[in-house]
Amino acid sequence: MSFRHSTPVEVRFVDIDAFGHVNNANYLSYIEQARVKYFDDIVNWPYDWNNEGIILAKAELDYIQPIRFKDEITVYTRCSRLGTKSLDLEYRIVKMENGREILMADANTVLVAFDYTKKNPIEVPQEWRRAILAYEEQGSVVQ
Repeated sequence: MSFRHSTPVEVRFVDIDAFGHVNNANYLSYIEQARVKYFDDIVNWPYDWNNEGIILAKAELDYIQPIRFKDEITVYTRCSRLGTKSLDLEYRIVKMENGREILMADANTVLVAFDYTKKNPIEVPQEWRRAILAYEEQGSVVQ
């Protein structure tokens, strides 16, 4: 499976900790930016928090190398599983160095489709399902 969706992320000075690298908590912010961009670009979700959307149920991160200030970072995103009420997104954080990509971190999230008015999980909307399956490589999403 390959990653088709990418989001450039600027490493800000405020992201750096006393050790001179990006604080571990900011990696979650980077994948959140990528997740929002993925949903903007692929699903076209209007972010109507009064009705239905998604909630983050689980996040896992594998730190490979430290990210430093001024590193050129890209977060790749793909959907790897599309269940009835939830979906999994995978992320790969890389930096560009001397014309090649260097892996900095891998991450996975589980997202649950959610009705905000009833406060209950719901089925992944069919329009999201169709959009994700049309975008991702044929056969790359577990259903």
